[in-house]
Amino acid sequence: MKLTTAQALVRWMLAQRTELLDGSQAPLFPGVFAIFGHGNVLGLGNALEEVRDRIPVWRGHNEQGMALAAVGISKATHRRQVGVATSSIGPGALNMVTAAGVAHANRLPLLLLPGDTFTGRAPDPVLQQVEHFHDPTATVNDAFRAVSRYFDRITRPEQLLSTLPQVARVLTDPADCGPVTLALPQDVQAESYDFPDALFAPIVHRPLRQRPDLVALAEAASAIRNASRPLLVLGGGVRYSGAAGRALRFAEQHTIPVVETTAGRTLIPHEHPLHAGPLGITGSTSANVLAGEADLVIAVGTRLQDFTTASWTVFSPDAHLVSLNAARFDAVKHGAFALVADADEGLRELTDVLGSWQASPEWASKALAERTRWDAHITKLRTPGEGLPTYAQVVGVVNDVSEPTDYVMTASGGLPGELIGGWRATGESTMDVEYGFSCMGYELAGAWGAAIAHTQGVVTTLLGDGSYLMLNSELFSAAFAGHGFVAVVCDNDGYAVIHRLQTGQGGAGFNNLYADCTSAHPEPPRTDFAAHASAMGCAVFTVDSLGDLEGAYRKAREVTVAEKRPAVVVIRTHPSSWTEAGAWWEVGVPEVSHRSEISRARDEVQEGKAKQVRYLRSTSQF
Repeated sequence: MKLTTAQALVRWMLAQRTELLDGSQAPLFPGVFAIFGHGNVLGLGNALEEVRDRIPVWRGHNEQGMALAAVGISKATHRRQVGVATSSIGPGALNMVTAAGVAHANRLPLLLLPGDTFTGRAPDPVLQQVEHFHDPTATVNDAFRAVSRYFDRITRPEQLLSTLPQVARVLTDPADCGPVTLALPQDVQAESYDFPDALFAPIVHRPLRQRPDLVALAEAASAIRNASRPLLVLGGGVRYSGAAGRALRFAEQHTIPVVETTAGRTLIPHEHPLHAGPLGITGSTSANVLAGEADLVIAVGTRLQDFTTASWTVFSPDAHLVSLNAARFDAVKHGAFALVADADEGLRELTDVLGSWQASPEWASKALAERTRWDAHITKLRTPGEGLPTYAQVVGVVNDVSEPTDYVMTASGGLPGELIGGWRATGESTMDVEYGFSCMGYELAGAWGAAIAHTQGVVTTLLGDGSYLMLNSELFSAAFAGHGFVAVVCDNDGYAVIHRLQTGQGGAGFNNLYADCTSAHPEPPRTDFAAHASAMGCAVFTVDSLGDLEGAYRKAREVTVAEKRPAVVVIRTHPSSWTEAGAWWEVGVPEVSHRSEISRARDEVQEGKAKQVRYLRSTSQF
């Protein structure tokens, strides 16, 4: 059929279906976020308008924000659906690069369709074109190459025939999953071609479930049998595989304590006796104690980021590592016994091979004992006291009110540590802490996407004043479109967690808290978050004390459901009270400084590095 490139692309998108975790089917692309400009309004814009009754198009107000909302859809649907965002050329396209970085770092699918310059070059230089003196083929869209799992520039309509199958492969493959960028020159969007009907035949994408190599399976099982203190680490790959139940049965059958990574949070019921808590710097002392004593670590579906491994100091240097992962790239890290497989299939076959083997009951009971101590610590932190409320207390109130179908989010600043370390799971896979890229602004934009995808329960996002000011335009987008969520804004007068890092490593407070920033005013202005959120179309609740927070949060939940718009709860919080897991993190402390405090911090870095080196030397890759 004779179609323009843009029409063919849209028609192909409509034909793609996906199988959800519950076995039902849904559109692979549930909708498109768009800001139109001269690079996409006529080609892709007209193509989308033609089918507006078949696929929703949501109007964004900042390209980065709407693309982050698209990422939020992908995470909330456990990678089974893919958010799409389109922009014009130039600044609109470049604004989406950050969102591509978020998707790439977190291994999440995202389809970006930025407009591009003319392939014919007759009108060059066009509005918003950046000219490269030595490469006329380069445009700003080439910036996406560094943060795309798959990149293509469509310079002929028929190129869609070969590239679209690759687009679908990357967006749905458990190992290669990540953002796809199709740069669309505006003249090519409008060109037509006789496309074969087969390109638009409906197709259902089901997750690939690779089974482990039998030799690798035997080696991994042998390593586990020889261990006396094994530890099971569950990451995001378990969530995306839908393998939480399988992982829990594996742990129960073999009496292995379980810890979670950031992406793996809320996979295990909090009160389960084998649950030792979240692992790493923003995790729990309980999980870190077990990690330090384990003689074998079974890492399932995790890329073992530095916050999870405490910069590779959380595990004993004598511990062996078995890594079960759909991506071989991750499975081979740090000399692990690599088991390349889908999490559900890999754990099932590993269970069969291990048979009745079990770890010692004493080791398993240590998980409950350590987590009980950690729970008591968190309960104490949540107890109301004098002065401004702490993050831990705010999180505690939200946690106590939340229900099993609710979904909680954050991304940057101090709140990831509070949610990862202190949250008690209310339901399976009900948390999104974007801590792969830790992108300020994802909290509000991603919540918009999550609210679109999460059809049961209430989406709640927690964020600081810094993130709110960084990117808040999609509050209005969500209010306008009719998608409700609750945003709890904790105002602590600046970038408090970076101030914590700065002063904790011997530096002077500088340019983070407002009190340490340059201003011509003796009393600088404060942001009226309540007035701003109200002006953006949100329901607003201002809280003056911790005692009033529960009532305000309950009302916000009711309003966001009844009125289909965001509800913002604003509360002043303490700038320097944190939940500490007692783990080390490697940061770049200067070797030479005018401050003796920094010199002492450098000595502590060397101590941490020594422990890190002992672990790394025990792996075959050092």
